Amino acid sequence: MRSLEVSQRVMNAAAATALLAGLVLALPARAETSAPTCNAPFDLIRLTNPLSHVAHKIAAGEAITVVAIGSSSTSGAGASSSAASYPSRLAVELQQHFPRLSVTVLNSGVAGEEVPDMLQRFDSAIVAVKPDLVLWQLGTNSVIRGHKLAGHDALILAGLTKIRSVGADVVLIDPQFAPKVIAKPEAEDMVTLISAAAKKENVDLFRRFEMMRHWRDVDHIGFETFVSPDGLHMNDWSYACMARGLGDAIAEAAQRPILSATAASHIIP
Repeated sequence: MRSLEVSQRVMNAAAATALLAGLVLALPARAETSAPTCNAPFDLIRLTNPLSHVAHKIAAGEAITVVAIGSSSTSGAGASSSAASYPSRLAVELQQHFPRLSVTVLNSGVAGEEVPDMLQRFDSAIVAVKPDLVLWQLGTNSVIRGHKLAGHDALILAGLTKIRSVGADVVLIDPQFAPKVIAKPEAEDMVTLISAAAKKENVDLFRRFEMMRHWRDVDHIGFETFVSPDGLHMNDWSYACMARGLGDAIAEAAQRPILSATAASHIIP
């Protein structure tokens, strides 16, 4: 009987040792599959111009309405749900920045659209809503379809004129840095064209292309982490990271005039 008890204790100890070893081995594997830290230097995502209209709303304590217009990467293709799209995640980020204000982010993304298609919706999606801020994501579909870029600058100008007619601030968002986009020779040209249009018209640009390139080239994050299996669309991680960066950039640019005015009041007698 005693020998049976000893044998049982040995078996229990061996089982416990095996279980502990399994747990120890499992820990590195779990750490390896965890999502990387969302990272983007602020000088990369900072908006050049202050968002004066949003700033006035913040100073007055009034509700803020944002319209996100674009194609599939605005509507949320590649996300696990609509709640994981960048506009939905941005609403959460902005509410955290401005907890005392009512912040609404309207998702007006339609998959497959190019700039001319979007312009046809501006009256209903933007003018009728009278938003305080418009986030205009553009360029990707023209690139992946190999369409000529000639004339895009005039179309962008037409869109910006329409947005300005309602007094809204505007931020352009360029294409995503993804395998199916960068495989096209027009990709860099489109990014340059949008940047030049933003500079010429003195509007803000959120450099999504450079932010995502930073993830791969500087942070050494593989495409499989921030691009969907289709090689084109973003995923939950990258939409959330984009929304965090965009939220930080909007909050800083919207409070920049207020901070400047406050500083001036301390200097002027």
